[in-house]
Amino acid sequence: MKVTHILNGDSLRQQLPSSISGNVIVARECLVDGNVQGDSLEALFENRAQFIESYQEVAHGTYNESSVPEFEKMLKLTEDDKIFVWFEDDLFCQVNYWFVIYLLANYTQVNEVFLVRPNRGNEYSFGFMNESQLVLSYKNSILVTGDDFAQIAKLWPLFQQENYSKMLDITHSALTNYEFILKPAIKAQIERLPDAQGLGRPQRSLLAIINELNSKEFAVVFRLFCQREAIYSFGDLQVKRMFDALILRDLTIEN
Repeated sequence: MKVTHILNGDSLRQQLPSSISGNVIVARECLVDGNVQGDSLEALFENRAQFIESYQEVAHGTYNESSVPEFEKMLKLTEDDKIFVWFEDDLFCQVNYWFVIYLLANYTQVNEVFLVRPNRGNEYSFGFMNESQLVLSYKNSILVTGDDFAQIAKLWPLFQQENYSKMLDITHSALTNYEFILKPAIKAQIERLPDAQGLGRPQRSLLAIINELNSKEFAVVFRLFCQREAIYSFGDLQVKRMFDALILRDLTIEN
């Protein structure tokens, strides 16, 4: 039996204790952001490459060179692999997790998958955990049983379809052991839907912080946003895009 770890990012790869052995695959994605459509993996990856590389900071070809090969490694996993998937509870991580489970369920024959979560108090970040805490989380990993595995795999296509009510239904009826993780993440996604001003919860929160601090300095606003909206765990690229759009529109928060 081979051990394979699927990690939520390169930061965790650098942080992973040397005492935890096995092959490592990194899910280099931010599927919570941008175009997630595609009737095939090829179409999805093409759409993702176009979106990711629309960021000025991302060079052309980066997605196909850096992200796609990692997913292709996942597709080659077999029933001989004992897989540990390392994902946090925030929306950013959860969407990537749903996609990874979808890949494993629909494109491989794997039958042993374990979820590794951060410890209490660090639900949204492995980054604050020390080596001994990471080892303990690994030892406390949860076997994703066959029924749960199949149900979690359904969340990704529903996310693509923006069928959030069905996602909540599955969570409540068939994934009760994971409802405390899934329900807040799905609700956070629903709260991203635009209001009459065309703004979702993250944009409204950014506006409130800008007004509260009376500052349009991104670094200052970003730090407070990350504290208040940890459920999203957006990176600086995602928040900067929203921030710039708000500044361009010169909106003010409504009471």
